[in-house]
Amino acid sequence: MKKYLIIAAIAALAAVSCSNTSVEERREAFKTEIQQFMENYNESMAAIKGDDSLSDEQKAQKMEQTTSAAQDSYKEICMAAIKKNKDNDIAIDALQNVFYMLEPSELETVIASLADSLQHTEFVEKISASIRSKRATEEGKKFTDFTIVQDPQNPETSTVRFSDYAGRGKYLLVDFWASWCGPCKAEIPNIKAVYEKYAGEKFDVLSIAVWDDPAKTAVAAREEGVVWNQIVNAKEIPTDIYGIEGIPHIMLIGPDGTIIKRDLRGAEIEATVAKYVQAK
Repeated sequence: MKKYLIIAAIAALAAVSCSNTSVEERREAFKTEIQQFMENYNESMAAIKGDDSLSDEQKAQKMEQTTSAAQDSYKEICMAAIKKNKDNDIAIDALQNVFYMLEPSELETVIASLADSLQHTEFVEKISASIRSKRATEEGKKFTDFTIVQDPQNPETSTVRFSDYAGRGKYLLVDFWASWCGPCKAEIPNIKAVYEKYAGEKFDVLSIAVWDDPAKTAVAAREEGVVWNQIVNAKEIPTDIYGIEGIPHIMLIGPDGTIIKRDLRGAEIEATVAKYVQAK
């Protein structure tokens, strides 16, 4: 798989960098390479799943390794396409594929390298706004407050502020999630374990449902056993403020409202909480 990925990356680079082809020809070549790349990746994953000689644990490990290698090579393909097409929208197509893999500083460098006309496209301007939001709410900064009307039919009784929970003298684990999000649900057992072990005078948990329908949020929360505080119907308000492009996004906020850690996942959730809060 790794060998094929490297070959695919080289082939894609050649396809999009040929000076004798038109932009449209290069665009089609780029799309073809990406499609072929994904087909081979999916075939490799299917082969691992169907390999009866492997245990479930071995399959999971091999799939993780394959996915990691694929992501690296996929990023290489797209970054090469951006580098060779800074003055046309192939760069935008490629950037849309990998922007979420890049750190803010990397994104800023890529955006600065693009032609001025591309820097002012809707997509790039949206990314630039997201970078500014991330910078304003990065680790070490105080949290930014927001207000949510959870039930538009009853605004007086359903309106809440983030500051009703954050910066109130407790460490606060905040989970931005949605009912339709599989990875979000996969993290709930980890959050539940931390809540049951540490919740008390010094620690609490808050789930904030984004990009979701409140009725569906309620059903999923009940099914998944979410018994801690919740804010629902937040839509895109907090994700715009915090520059969150994918969920789940889990962060730890200190008693004084300082953002301690962003983008926690898996075992890192408890490890981070345990660093600051003693178990009950």
